[in-house]
Amino acid sequence: MNFSFTSEQLAFAAAVREVLRDRCDPADRVSCWKELTELGFFAALAPEEAGGLGLSLIDVVPALEETGRAAMPGPVVETLVAAPYAPQGVTRVSLLVEGVALDADLADLVVDVTGPSAVPVRPEPRRALDPGRQPYGVTVAGEPERLPGSAEALLRRATVGTAAQLVGVARQLLARSVEYARTRTQFGRPIGAFQAVKHQLADVAIAVEFAAPLVHRAALSVDEQDAPRPDRDVSAAKAAAGEAASLAARTALQVHGAIGYTGELDLRFWLARTWSLGAAYGTSAEHRIRVREAVFGA
Repeated sequence: MNFSFTSEQLAFAAAVREVLRDRCDPADRVSCWKELTELGFFAALAPEEAGGLGLSLIDVVPALEETGRAAMPGPVVETLVAAPYAPQGVTRVSLLVEGVALDADLADLVVDVTGPSAVPVRPEPRRALDPGRQPYGVTVAGEPERLPGSAEALLRRATVGTAAQLVGVARQLLARSVEYARTRTQFGRPIGAFQAVKHQLADVAIAVEFAAPLVHRAALSVDEQDAPRPDRDVSAAKAAAGEAASLAARTALQVHGAIGYTGELDLRFWLARTWSLGAAYGTSAEHRIRVREAVFGA
C-alpha cells in the first residue's frame, strides 16, 4: 500500500514536530501541552462549530507519529480522539477501558468507552514500567453522564492513534540505533559496518515500513462511514505497529549494548513508551487473534 499525504497534512505534522523539538520533555507528562493546545492539535478532530479544526483521523496521523517520535508522555491520543465528544473547556481526557484509565490523575474528564459517558472517579495508582503513562484503577464516585457519539468509533480512533504513536517511536529508535552504529567503533571499525548489525537494522526498517501503511489504511477505514471491515483494519494496524516498535526496542538495546540500559542515555523513554503504548487498547497478540478471526472466522 502506498499513501501520499497532502501538503496541509504534512505541514500540520511539521508544526507539531517543531513544538515537540523545542518544548517536549519525555519525563514531564504535561510538557508542551500548552503550546500544542494553542496550535489546535488537541482540538483537531472536533468540529469547527465547536472550536475545533474539523479534521479527520487520517489528517492527524503524521502529527501523531511525531508525538511518538518525541516520546511525548501523558494522555495525548485520549485527549485528541475524545475532542468531538468532550464538553468545551476540557484540557485533558483519560479513557476508562476494562477498569483502567491511563493518566487519570491528570485528566479533568474520564470517559468510560462503553458509553461513552463521562464518569466522576477516584483514581488509584498502579505500578507501571513507564512513568510517562501512569495507569490508574478507578472507583466510580458518582453518576455517569452520557456523551454523544459512538463508543466503538471512540475506541477505534484511540487504537489507531496509539498505533501511529508506536510507528513514531519505532522510527526514532531506528534513527538512534543507526546513528549510534555509525559512531561506535569496535575492532577499529564502526559497528554499523558489520553485516549482523546491518541486517538487524534493516529488519527494523522493513517492519516500520510494513506497519506505517497499515496504520494509514486503518485511519481511512475509521474515517469512512461505510468501510466494510474497520475492526479488522484497526487490529492489523495495532498488531503491526506494536511489533515494529518492539523489534526496534530490542534492536536498539542490542546495538547500544550495556549503555542502553543505563540512565546515561535517554533511550529509556522510548523503550518505556514501547511497552506502555504496545499494551494500550490491546496487545499485538490480542489484535492478531482478532485479525485471524475476521479473515478466517472464529
